[in-house]
Amino acid sequence: MSGSSVRRLVAAGALAGAAGTTALYTVTYLDQIARGRPSSGLPAQTARKLAGTVGVDFGEDERARSREEGAGALLGILVGVGLGVAYGLLGGIVQRVPAPVAGVGLGLVATVAADAPMTLLGLTDPRTWGVGGWLSDLVPHVTYGLVTVYAFQMMAGERGGRRAGGGGRGPS
Repeated sequence: MSGSSVRRLVAAGALAGAAGTTALYTVTYLDQIARGRPSSGLPAQTARKLAGTVGVDFGEDERARSREEGAGALLGILVGVGLGVAYGLLGGIVQRVPAPVAGVGLGLVATVAADAPMTLLGLTDPRTWGVGGWLSDLVPHVTYGLVTVYAFQMMAGERGGRRAGGGGRGPS
């Protein structure tokens, strides 16, 4: 694979991950509107703890809370775009997997990527979430996976899980 091909796969993956992240946030906000539930404070708490582990102190005032919220959201975007890039780089392997299956699989990977740090930092315990909590977490992440996979296929010139042009070299 040439350097140009890798760059295109990385770019397509990053853009697809950004599209998936937008879809995840959209589904999350629609859930908040529909059920009248508050936004989660876990991303901000995660950002605060992670910042503390590398010696960054956001402070204690209202501006510090705003920094935490911003950093938490940016971490989510970074994870979403990063997983899109990883998916793009694995394109040759995952193109054999039907898009719906790849999308659900990527959504489950995104769930773990989002929830594992919060769990390891002691901020949440998924065993206590209940069905509603799990649905609030899984549905946006699976949406992320599906949108990312289909967006990647569109940008990388894939159709039906195969490269456009019938099994050729793919994007160059």
